[in-house]
Amino acid sequence: MYRYDEFDAHFVSARVEQFRDQVRRRLAGDLTEDQFKPLRLMNGVYLQLHAYMLRIAIPYGTLDARQMRRLAHIARTYDRGYGHFTTRQNIQFNWPRLKDIPDILAQLAEVEMHAIQTSGNCIRNVTADHFSGAAADEIVDPRPYAEILRQWSSLHPEFSFLPRKFKIAVTGAPHDRAAVQVHDIGLQAVRGADGNIGFTVFVGGGLGRTPMVGRKVRDFLPEEDLLAYSEAILRVYNRYGRRDNKYKARIKILVHETGLETLKADIEREFEEIRGGALDLPQAEIDRIVGYFAPPELAAGADDEAFERAVAADPALAAFAERNVHAHHSAGHASITISLKPVGKAPGDATAEQMEVVADLAERYGHNEIRVSHEQNLVLPHVRKTDIPAIFATLVGAGLGDANAGLVTDIIACPGMDYCALATARSIPVAQRISERFASLQRQRDIGDLKIKISGCINACGHHHVGHIGILGVEKKGEEYYQITLGGSADENTSVGEIIGRGFSYDEIVDAIEKVVDTYVGLRSDPAEDFLAAYRRVGDAPFKEALYGTA
Repeated sequence: MYRYDEFDAHFVSARVEQFRDQVRRRLAGDLTEDQFKPLRLMNGVYLQLHAYMLRIAIPYGTLDARQMRRLAHIARTYDRGYGHFTTRQNIQFNWPRLKDIPDILAQLAEVEMHAIQTSGNCIRNVTADHFSGAAADEIVDPRPYAEILRQWSSLHPEFSFLPRKFKIAVTGAPHDRAAVQVHDIGLQAVRGADGNIGFTVFVGGGLGRTPMVGRKVRDFLPEEDLLAYSEAILRVYNRYGRRDNKYKARIKILVHETGLETLKADIEREFEEIRGGALDLPQAEIDRIVGYFAPPELAAGADDEAFERAVAADPALAAFAERNVHAHHSAGHASITISLKPVGKAPGDATAEQMEVVADLAERYGHNEIRVSHEQNLVLPHVRKTDIPAIFATLVGAGLGDANAGLVTDIIACPGMDYCALATARSIPVAQRISERFASLQRQRDIGDLKIKISGCINACGHHHVGHIGILGVEKKGEEYYQITLGGSADENTSVGEIIGRGFSYDEIVDAIEKVVDTYVGLRSDPAEDFLAAYRRVGDAPFKEALYGTA
């Protein structure tokens, strides 16, 4: 993991004290809410429906046990005993008192954490594959590049007040687990013909009011040009991005209105102006940052047979191994998904006690590493297979043992109208009711891989556009209605789901989702054909007929 140096520590601490004074002036009435708003947003503080919300950055989703314990302490001391992990690999606390937030930020600084640039029209938290550094299919660990981008973008004087928020994601494997094509800049690590590392670059992806898949602007960008090319993209966006209409201010609209070839030419011209200068990444600096992410020393000769015997003897463990245990690049090891999607609970929430259990497991079994996925789960990336039975037993005891990773109950959901001032419908209760409808683990396993994603408004914080089944909550004559989209995906074959027809009321939506799922199960060619493959094969007609009685 990256560790703060003297500059980082001083920088973050100074920012905390600056915000402490701003909060003091707000509470004293010396600042109005309008004056305070841009200051609090720069420190990750939102004003939601009922209270302030604090969003804390977890760069590229990587935590250690000490940091997780500090988050647990904050949840218990300053909030209502839980935190909410988000699709940006961050954590949100929904109930802090404004007067306490400077103390929270000071305690975060002690463990090398902060909330800077988790809001505002700036470059947000840089995200990465949650199996980074561990995945069996990985070309390169993308986290060092994400860290380089984080350092470059932190309070960048030219990019702190962009036309709109800006998001970057990096993946280091052919199978995209970081949703790079729905980001403003998406980076896919690849090897060139000479074996050197570079990046395929996508620009202009994003969801929200106008969902778009990113467009490829470079097949291969050498790693030494990463910052110069990223800066060229940001300069073009900052120059031409619309500031007169926030709904048309994202770079995806600039790509659409300008045209890809014209925009590529603008980026390349800017790149030629600045490459070969201070933004070039020397190999020594790349190596220095890579050194912070050296893989842990993993035990050799781990006994896979003992793990297989344990799985054969315990059906519950076998189900967990099937869904929540993932291939590792080192023999005898695996990565484990810790589901934050128990049936009937709010997706992405973890109690202070659960956070402490995960911290304990990371220290004892996981080389002190924890990851947050953009799918709102946690990951132990480096565990011995022989330790998985003990880990599983502990997770079950903590209410974290659901064997549902990637199944119908592993639902992404934004906070919706229960918390968010922008939402037009509830998300969390819909997710809870769907998970209760499909509570049977055997039924979930029979259905197979299926991604349901729910947003409570058009801003799409629940990524509904790229759900195999997407649900969008809207307000209609004072009532909540829910549109269904089908066929979305956020992997290397990214697609935006298509609206299937009229919306359904709050009381109808769960039945409608069950009809969609049952229709899929009835038409798939065999149990191995997942929902997305079946939908792309047959189209939307069978689903429309099931929902509306006509195609």
